[in-house]
Amino acid sequence: MAMVEEKGTKQAVEQVTTFESGNEMAALAAAQIDYHVMGYFPITPSTEIAQLLDQMKTRGEHNIQLIAADGEHGSAGICYGASVMGARVFNATSANGLMYMLEQLPVQSGTRFPMVMNLVTRSISGPLDIRGDHSDLYFALNTGWVILLARTPQAVYDMNIMALKIAEHADVRLPVIVAYDGFFTSHQKRKVQYFKDRAVVQAFVGERPTEFPNAADPKNPMTIGAHMNGDDLINNNYQQSEALYRAGEVFKQVAREYAELSGREYPVLDLYQMDDAEVALFLLNSAAETAKDVVDKLRAKGIKAGVISPNIIRPFPAEEIRQALKNVKALLIGERADSYGAHGPNMTHEVKSALQSDSENKTIVLSRVFGVGGKDFYADEAEAFFQLAIEAMEKGYAEKPFDYFGHVPGKQEKKLQRVMEPMHGDAFKTGLIQVTEDEETKRLKVKVPPLRALTAKPKRIAPGHGACPGCGIFPGLELFFKGIEGDVVVLFQTGCAYVVTTAYPYSSHKQTMIHNLFQNGPATLSGAVEAFLEMKKRGDIQVSDDVTFVMVTGDGGMDIGMGSAIGTALRNHKLIMLEYDNEGYMNTGSQMSYSTPMGHMTSTTGVGKTQKGKAFHHKDTAQIMAATNIPYVFTATEAFPQDLIKKAAKAQWYAQNVGTVYGKLLITCPLNWKTEERYGAKIMEAAVNSCFFPLYEVERGITTITYDPEEKNKRIPLSEWLKYMGKTKHLLKEENRDLLLEFEQEVERRWRRLKAKHEHPEL
Repeated sequence: MAMVEEKGTKQAVEQVTTFESGNEMAALAAAQIDYHVMGYFPITPSTEIAQLLDQMKTRGEHNIQLIAADGEHGSAGICYGASVMGARVFNATSANGLMYMLEQLPVQSGTRFPMVMNLVTRSISGPLDIRGDHSDLYFALNTGWVILLARTPQAVYDMNIMALKIAEHADVRLPVIVAYDGFFTSHQKRKVQYFKDRAVVQAFVGERPTEFPNAADPKNPMTIGAHMNGDDLINNNYQQSEALYRAGEVFKQVAREYAELSGREYPVLDLYQMDDAEVALFLLNSAAETAKDVVDKLRAKGIKAGVISPNIIRPFPAEEIRQALKNVKALLIGERADSYGAHGPNMTHEVKSALQSDSENKTIVLSRVFGVGGKDFYADEAEAFFQLAIEAMEKGYAEKPFDYFGHVPGKQEKKLQRVMEPMHGDAFKTGLIQVTEDEETKRLKVKVPPLRALTAKPKRIAPGHGACPGCGIFPGLELFFKGIEGDVVVLFQTGCAYVVTTAYPYSSHKQTMIHNLFQNGPATLSGAVEAFLEMKKRGDIQVSDDVTFVMVTGDGGMDIGMGSAIGTALRNHKLIMLEYDNEGYMNTGSQMSYSTPMGHMTSTTGVGKTQKGKAFHHKDTAQIMAATNIPYVFTATEAFPQDLIKKAAKAQWYAQNVGTVYGKLLITCPLNWKTEERYGAKIMEAAVNSCFFPLYEVERGITTITYDPEEKNKRIPLSEWLKYMGKTKHLLKEENRDLLLEFEQEVERRWRRLKAKHEHPEL
């Protein structure tokens, strides 16, 4: 047990030893601090932090207000707004999540509002890769945030506690990032210690500063974020710059205090066997731990090797690096990201810049990009790094100062080959579907054959995808495509449907498929369709038949992508936006989305003594899109196949002749709904017959219910649908009767409004 001094005496501070991951320790530190607010959005591999905090909250272990944003840009805004009020604020993100919120980060640092954010590092797109490198971290270097690095789960816990104290220090007042390696540190369990009593953590961090400017006091109004001219802005930037450099000294002070409390030391640089080292590696985070074992091996052979790994890189520890490298003859800097075209990544140039100020330093510096996309870093690779440094030391120069490490040339004999011949045009035409426009009403009449007559039509997605058993995405999509004649260009936003069909070097798509991220799919496809039509008009491309452009989204994509979808709809491009609604962010592990119904359990809306699933009602996306006045909006599900195929045929006609279409398919997710796979169609049918998911269309502003369970005497209570799903079993218990009643009332209200629109076309 570490010792803490209290009123002149030394008292033991009890710590618990256990095995935990980095994400678990980040969540534990946040819970012990008991932040006021966490704005978050799920993204692998940082998602676990919010999930863990939600689980803790269901057990009453903290009071943090967890706010699920509509995307990372929104989560950054939530955090900034909470910070402006003087609250203690926490966040976690990764990769493209950081990129999406990037414009918000300088706003927070430039106006000097502290908070703590965990960056669980991951490769940024494109192409998409969810594993860990530092390409996201390097984009954070110029945001004006203090940046701490954590090599182990223990360091994640300790740095999170230290980070808030640094952020709130009177000489700093800046937000802080704690960065650690995705999957290496975030998910791997290691031996750790944590303070048993959260009061110890809260005492170390101290009381929330009340002297900082904030917007919480109506008696002391202030303007925050006023625009500045150049003369004022340079003064503001100078003050921010000085504060960031002061953060380096504050880090040392806080680290000393924390060492006294915990017994664990965090110097500016973690120096391993560097006292007399002649060759050394400079590595960030977890890779440094691997290299230390190699140092011991080389030392046994008489080679004076060492490892340098910084615990803080903003401010950059230039002076400490100069001191550490005074006697080093050759240094290899390994980096898990590149700064394309700069002849070396970011740390390489910053280390070189630091050494440039020491005229006596003769260290030969080599730079290697390694481990991108989460490639493992093994001891033999660290040994290869040392060998490159040793060769440079012996020659007195580096033959190749900068290069990649671990890349391999392709082999001609392994050139990718098509597994099947391309299918296009007539292969997807049956001539069995007839769509005509009523000259008077301008509404469409559709004739479709019996479903068995369309079974000969080839599937758009080949066998071999990696979806979970019973996944409703592909039956829903294939039924929709049965109603689409001819060629398609399909854009898939990130989500289950994309991930399980396109793992390089394989693809399940028989026709052109484009990928872009959640928040920009509709805009991307709108650019594609306009370019196609313009080039066709100019004769730049020779395409005789029409092509239907379809965007497929789901897994919460109409949350983070809502702004792009509405903008695309308002511009009325000739395309279809098709959402498969599985009621959550299933591709990242079943977090809550705005389409999750009230009371439903997800990994971020847990069920326990303090909460009973999602606290608010689901988003009615179809009605939102109908309000943009696009020509056609519909809802459908695989349980009513003829209805779905008819609507698909209408959607194609409108997309080719008038403008934007939006369709919503309710589909099952047995894994995360906790249902039996065999009940997929039955659950969808029950969702419709309970009026939770009504089948209707809004055609040129006129609402028509296409299947009315009341007219057919098939209406069932909402509980009949809920009983099939493990995620909703708690709603059927007597103690949750009021919650179920509120859910039922909202479903009924929406159904009655829809019937009114059906009966009164002018509504």
